[in-house]
Amino acid sequence: MSSDNARGLALAVSSSFFIGSSFVIKKVGHRKAAHSGMRAGSGGFSYLHEPLWWVGMITMIGGEIANFAAYAFAPAILVTPMGALSIIVSAVLAHCVLNEKLKKPGWIGCILCIVGSAIIALHAPKEREIESVKQIWHYATQPGFLVYCCIVLIIVLVLIFRVAPRYGQKQMLVYITICSLMGSLTVMSAKAFGIALKLSVLSKRNQFIYFQTWFFIVVVIGFVVIQLIYLNKALDTFNTAIVSPVYYVLFTIFTILASMIMLKEWHVESGTQISTEILGFVVIILGTFLLNSKESDKSTPSELTNLNGSEASDSPTQLP
Repeated sequence: MSSDNARGLALAVSSSFFIGSSFVIKKVGHRKAAHSGMRAGSGGFSYLHEPLWWVGMITMIGGEIANFAAYAFAPAILVTPMGALSIIVSAVLAHCVLNEKLKKPGWIGCILCIVGSAIIALHAPKEREIESVKQIWHYATQPGFLVYCCIVLIIVLVLIFRVAPRYGQKQMLVYITICSLMGSLTVMSAKAFGIALKLSVLSKRNQFIYFQTWFFIVVVIGFVVIQLIYLNKALDTFNTAIVSPVYYVLFTIFTILASMIMLKEWHVESGTQISTEILGFVVIILGTFLLNSKESDKSTPSELTNLNGSEASDSPTQLP
């Protein structure tokens, strides 16, 4: 493993611990806020007045900063699958704090996620050498990636304005798909900005004189806001033990797809390397499905009691 990949891996792992914790902290904040105003799942913003939600938000921001830095050093095929560790952290904390019980299949799923992540980490390619943000802009404006961006934006707009108002409260995949599709474009923009920042600081070649750097910054901020809105809706409406793994799987698939289209990372890998990475990803997916199995997250009504002792009238809704 190259030194840059090692730095990226360390940052990605630390990011997963912060982000995994933030899911549970924010969920506690959502439960407490539900007693003082309209729930986020119903379009309310009462959670903004809840200190615990802000603690979770700060924790998530810290994790995202570390994740953002990881993309500047390592390829997406290495960094993104490390998000499986955040699933484990959130599932274990949800088991201990939220009484969203994690049973035997869930624990096996945690082990599989760790194994799959290790397989990918050991076989990830070296990051492509990039000398300027203009080089990333060249990749981002290739026809293939532009078509991908147009398809993503059209699907997201349809989901936000047509599907979410009717089915968002019943089908978790509506909110999660919006977050995941936008997330794939956010990661590519964050990677571009991270590389620009790294080049400016370490190589002393100022990349902030180019409009492309500022364009990527604006895209990151705008798309992150959209993701947060719909991720909060999903967390407030559905079980954390379900939201976290499903979001991870979809987000990882779309992000790796976007990275392959934009940066063409498979060109520097051998057939064996690609096959091994796919195997590692399949192992992670199996782990997340075990975490998402009915047995691993099945809870009794008493287990869905919130921190204030209220019964599960505001508890997360299961998938139909």
